[in-house]
Amino acid sequence: MKLVIAYIRPEALQSVKAALTEAQVHRVSVTNALGCGAQKGYSKSYRGAVNEINLLKKVRVEIAVNDDFEQATIDAICGAAKTGNIGDGKIFVMPLERCIRIRTGEEGDDAIG
Repeated sequence: MKLVIAYIRPEALQSVKAALTEAQVHRVSVTNALGCGAQKGYSKSYRGAVNEINLLKKVRVEIAVNDDFEQATIDAICGAAKTGNIGDGKIFVMPLERCIRIRTGEEGDDAIG
């Protein structure tokens, strides 16, 4: 089992969700996030004062998948979120030690679905 965490542009969320659905990945958790990477932010002028905006809006997508869905999930996210410009995002893949479905008590691959 793996936990796939992706930070993407907010405007890419709908296309990422559609690509995941097409890849038969239906269970996702989405959270709004702020951060900066190589993009480093931008400057904005408001009423004569220059503000440095260095924390940019991103969306954090978390998906717990069985090992056989790991690459399909990564491919779906990359295909839908990639624009070729700086700030497209990052994907992190981590081992998932244990998963338990609260309702039934199922564990492991059965709990993920």
